[in-house]
Amino acid sequence: MSLEAKAIPRVLVVDDEADILELLELALVRMGLEVVRASGVQQAKQCLDGGKFDLCLTDMRMPDGDGLEVVRHISERGLDVPVAVITAHGNLENAVAVLKAGAFDYLSKPVALDQLRTLVNSALRLPSADTVAREGESTLLGNSPAMAQVRELIGRVARSQAPVHISGESGSGKELAARLIVEKSARREQPFIAVNCGAIPENLMESEFFGYRKGAFTGADKDREGFFQAANQGTLLLDEVADLPMAMQVKLLRAIQEKKVRRVGATQEESADVRILSATHHDLARCVQQGSFRQDLYYRLNVISLRMPSLREMREDVPQIANRILGRLRGDTGIKFTPQALSELAKYDFPGNVRELENIIERAFALCQEGVITPADLQLMPVQSMRGEAKPGDTGKYPLTDYLDRIEREAILEALHQTHFNRTAAAKILGVTFRALRYRMERLSITDEDKVD
Repeated sequence: MSLEAKAIPRVLVVDDEADILELLELALVRMGLEVVRASGVQQAKQCLDGGKFDLCLTDMRMPDGDGLEVVRHISERGLDVPVAVITAHGNLENAVAVLKAGAFDYLSKPVALDQLRTLVNSALRLPSADTVAREGESTLLGNSPAMAQVRELIGRVARSQAPVHISGESGSGKELAARLIVEKSARREQPFIAVNCGAIPENLMESEFFGYRKGAFTGADKDREGFFQAANQGTLLLDEVADLPMAMQVKLLRAIQEKKVRRVGATQEESADVRILSATHHDLARCVQQGSFRQDLYYRLNVISLRMPSLREMREDVPQIANRILGRLRGDTGIKFTPQALSELAKYDFPGNVRELENIIERAFALCQEGVITPADLQLMPVQSMRGEAKPGDTGKYPLTDYLDRIEREAILEALHQTHFNRTAAAKILGVTFRALRYRMERLSITDEDKVD
């Protein structure tokens, strides 16, 4: 009786130093892999063109070129081979460059065997490029050019370990995009931890992110993991990353670069194999210019940029998205939109994007009669009314909801201007929690654009 032999993964190792090649080959063979050596860039290209590989591991600097040439060769020929580059220790510039060029990941010299094994195992768990292209196409709805571009980029970045920064207006689906990246990646079966950076008190930041040892401070009655330990081998989403205080930005940068963290009260660092995704509705580059966000952390997080389009940029997709939301709500009731209602939705500006669209449809679903949703059921308001800007001659107190929204918006803006848009301080003035203030700002479409210089 014979068993069908399982194909042994093949790894191409590229380095001009024979002793390094031998050490890497020995480590990889012990992992049960087949290894092919190449002593330089040109030989590596010949090997890649002449055979199939499951992973390429290349040094950065060699006499006949550098690792970036190998990365680009794989990319230009459309080869389904994840490639990792070995860079000089602490060289952030090279690490970012190889990731931007399309490398799966990088390793710093001297290569730690535990990090090498982790990288290899992650690369070998990657779904094929064809599988990524087929899966999840219907999750992000829409046929507009803007949404097609987002789907295409998500498919590409999912096959990398590179940090991705997701920007876009509130309610545009930034966390959904992050989840799709994870679902298509080698880490899809590992933990995914989403952290709202703006909701953590500053004095708890370090212990929340890195954990703490028993006795580290009053109340620390046992060891506790932080977000990095909880996301180990998986993915950490830093939502509203622009809200991180400067002191925490420094510590976060080091943790990302070194792939190690130290718990509060601990003397030793521990490895943290975490892919970082980040998101914010702020313009992070502008935050760097204003001095509220570190430039080095910005470059580390923004290796690959993904911008989620607003509904205003994809009006042709609104009817499809609206029908999908309604289908989720109606069950077997048969309720549907009139053509006029769908037309009104497509023309609306949606300051709150998909989150607002869901809210509008839920309300219309509850109000509609005779099984159809009409424009009247949608109760769409002019955008200027949503933003609290009174129309000429509008000095009355009706409708009541509009009037109360205007009063609330004025009070919030007054507190924000008093505190130079420090939301934590403004929340204290208003007597509400930070989270409640953020919710109200999103609902009333208050953004940094309302700041008075």
